[in-house]
Amino acid sequence: MALTLTSTVKLSTGYTMPLLGFGVYQNYDAKPSCLEAFKAGYRHVDSAQVYRNEAAVGEAVKESGLKREDLFITTKCVSRTHGYQKTLNGVDTSLTALGFDYIDLFLIHDPLSGKELRLETYKALLEAKAAGKIRSVGVSNYGVHHLEEIKAAGYETPSVNQIELHPFCQQKQIVEYCKKNEIVVQAYCPIVRGQMDHEVIQKLATKFNRDPAHVLLRWSLQKGYVPLPKSATPSRIHSNTNLYDFELDAEDMAALDALDRGKAGGISWNPVEAA
Repeated sequence: MALTLTSTVKLSTGYTMPLLGFGVYQNYDAKPSCLEAFKAGYRHVDSAQVYRNEAAVGEAVKESGLKREDLFITTKCVSRTHGYQKTLNGVDTSLTALGFDYIDLFLIHDPLSGKELRLETYKALLEAKAAGKIRSVGVSNYGVHHLEEIKAAGYETPSVNQIELHPFCQQKQIVEYCKKNEIVVQAYCPIVRGQMDHEVIQKLATKFNRDPAHVLLRWSLQKGYVPLPKSATPSRIHSNTNLYDFELDAEDMAALDALDRGKAGGISWNPVEAA
């Protein structure tokens, strides 16, 4: 089936998540950009407690005129707020900030708190899910050993693992594990924070008469990932949705796949190795 802006993926919880998300990292006044994103057709916003913009996202949802049930909103908790009671309190704080009755997806933002606190946090999120405050629970920046830790504890598998993913940093081992265990992979930094001057990317951009960002986002979508491009520029917010009138062929995909540099290709500090 051809990909469209309204394409979704079904999570292990049974809920559907739009395949293209809108990131609001480092966008403290996220309300204008979220409203623009909704106009452009995005229905999926990726926020976090540490981004300090949950309230702005919530205000944008209210002002958009869109139905809450037609939107998919994510937030996350970082390691310094991990722990059973801290997490339960944090969920309520996020709900209040967003002004919502429920959060579509709540992620453990990083695994740096250590095994005990990680599992306490995960348990708390599952309880919040059972109480109807969260619809799906996931993780971010988790390696295979972190995911195995959850399985060994007897907890349900996370619905999502959000990791840095682009042609230069493909994290193949983690991605393969997630695919085998029906964990949807979200890709942050999908356009390499604008570092797109590699000749292969430029050549494909010329071939399709597209922006380099379009090539990278299309690669991510065709790999089955959920890319989360971010921008505060209206023209770029709209441009990043123009991904559905061209398709990379097998040769194009192979050329991008060959750019993988492993750990050296990462541009974001990845806590997986440190935990």
